[in-house]
Amino acid sequence: MATAMTVRWLFGAAVVGVAMAGTCDVFAAGGTPCVAAHSTVRALYSSYRGPLYQVRRSSDNASFDVGLLTGSGYADAAAQDAFCLGTRCVFWRIYDQSPRGNHLGVAPGGGNHHAGDIPADAAGGPVNVGGHRVYGLRMDPPSGYRNDSTHGMATGDAPQTMYAVLNGTHYNDRCCFDYGNAETDNLDDGKSTMEALYFGSANGGMNHGGAGKGPWIMADLEKGLWGADTLPSNESSISHAFVSAMVKADSTSSAAPNGHWAIKGGDAQAGELTVYWDGDRPDGYSPMHKKGAIILGIGGDNSDGAVGTFYEGAITTGYSSAATDGLIQADIVAAGYGK
Repeated sequence: MATAMTVRWLFGAAVVGVAMAGTCDVFAAGGTPCVAAHSTVRALYSSYRGPLYQVRRSSDNASFDVGLLTGSGYADAAAQDAFCLGTRCVFWRIYDQSPRGNHLGVAPGGGNHHAGDIPADAAGGPVNVGGHRVYGLRMDPPSGYRNDSTHGMATGDAPQTMYAVLNGTHYNDRCCFDYGNAETDNLDDGKSTMEALYFGSANGGMNHGGAGKGPWIMADLEKGLWGADTLPSNESSISHAFVSAMVKADSTSSAAPNGHWAIKGGDAQAGELTVYWDGDRPDGYSPMHKKGAIILGIGGDNSDGAVGTFYEGAITTGYSSAATDGLIQADIVAAGYGK
């Protein structure tokens, strides 16, 4: 986070303060407020002072909320280390930093994998961010998190924007390392019933990977991972140590009778976002019929064969502007991933 008298420019206005704006401050300023904000490494609002996540230790099943290091916007990993000393801890809950209370717990069983998922090792994804040693949420099968009773999430054909920062080297070709909007019954309810951001190298069958060997940022729209509205998508692979990923979805309208959505991505350590897709939806996906659950690391029917490491992400109401997207990427870069 920034030091005293730091100046940030938001939509042409100088903002002076002790802490720089978080990504959800940026989304709110752009008129697309966060309805879910999850991170195991940092605060996504400049004013957030609550816990980021909860760990549970195996020795006695006691739980501990990990908050922010005093005077910073980064996770107090040392407090976790002290609590877990001499035993193993797992990520038990990922707190929603938004006012909506859309916290994530270990996912229950679903149509694809009937058994409940397992929690991820709380020390499995160490990383430096902004000069602080913290822990990312490293997930290996069958690990997954979910909330089927959310508040404020987009449903039906309502617009939304999703972003995440992920480890760019930890992925596979299985279904589905997702973050976003899914079915509330944990089943495959058919085309258009979910809309989540995907990262990985899945290709073949209903998984429509792009050019090269991947990984790719795609949208999981149910019964298909999509990088465009056509096959093959020819979407470029993305190769960075840390990846900024974004999927945006607008409502069907007379101006966009086939729907409108976009994929953006980039290096979470430097530079701007690249537009990988901006256009119509695939056939059979307009209008959408989103259900409003939140998933992380799994598909909508609890398909939990994928691997990945999640650091932060948020879901908004509304389709964010290009200017907002640029500021989101600038905020991610300023956070200092890998530094």
